[in-house]
Amino acid sequence: MSQPREIAPGATYLVTRRVLRRHLLFRPDAAINQLMVYVLAVSARRYGVEVHAFCMMSTHLHLVVTDVHGVLPRFLQFFHRIVALGTKVLRKWEGPVWDHEATSVVRLLTQAAVVEKIAYVLANPVAAGLVRHAREWPGAKADVDEIGRGMLHAARPSVYLDPTNPQWVEEATLPLALPPAIEQDNAEGFRHQVAAELERQEREAHAQVERQGLGFLGAEQASKVSPYERATSFEGLRERNPTFAVGRDQGDAWRNAAAAVRAFRASYRAALERWRAGVRSALFPAGTWWMYMFHGASVNDVVLAV
Repeated sequence: MSQPREIAPGATYLVTRRVLRRHLLFRPDAAINQLMVYVLAVSARRYGVEVHAFCMMSTHLHLVVTDVHGVLPRFLQFFHRIVALGTKVLRKWEGPVWDHEATSVVRLLTQAAVVEKIAYVLANPVAAGLVRHAREWPGAKADVDEIGRGMLHAARPSVYLDPTNPQWVEEATLPLALPPAIEQDNAEGFRHQVAAELERQEREAHAQVERQGLGFLGAEQASKVSPYERATSFEGLRERNPTFAVGRDQGDAWRNAAAAVRAFRASYRAALERWRAGVRSALFPAGTWWMYMFHGASVNDVVLAV
């Protein structure tokens, strides 16, 4: 049984989902880029989710988003489903698109964590040895200078989506919002922080590629590989599944965050035991989502103090 997860309105997350068996189904081209931006724009607007950064790699997808209304599971269910169905039509693909592992959802609890994870998302093509600089990646993505002021546009794809259905608008717009803790007056400083961290991660990637005696594939070649091939680079087993991040050198932030997670889980399990015993008045902790949405359980409106 998976661990209970707190779904808190206003929380910011790094979300990652992988393609089945590392097939290159999201190999960058105009059609898949259009599908990704369009569906992300429609999904974000439908659920009131703010998108700060994203990068579509050939084998996986990264998002950094803020769940304004506490509906992240609904947003991800809708978004991932439409992306998968559109991809199946575009690629003439039979069977699942997404990996069987659960989506990775990491809550970003500090500004340092937000800066580091946005840079991590944008630096992914460099770390993978595909392009020397993040800006060269031809897949759907956000650029640093677009955060807080950029608008991406995509026309409705010609595949899968019914043009007579009003939810599939003719053109969708995706604003790239500032994270909620960043004031507009500090937007430029925030972008500078992300750019500096991105440069640091790019330098690390360049050094790693050099140590391995390899080179970068290049944007043109990355766009020419077959989407039906599979990535051949080594990838270790994913044993860890973190639920939060605080960033480097954040003092006691990690310990405090870990204590809050333990407190939430302990309170949730205690309420669940009462519920299973037939006590329908059991009070679940604030942030409980599944039991509230699907079973009508009572949820405390007070966040647990640690």
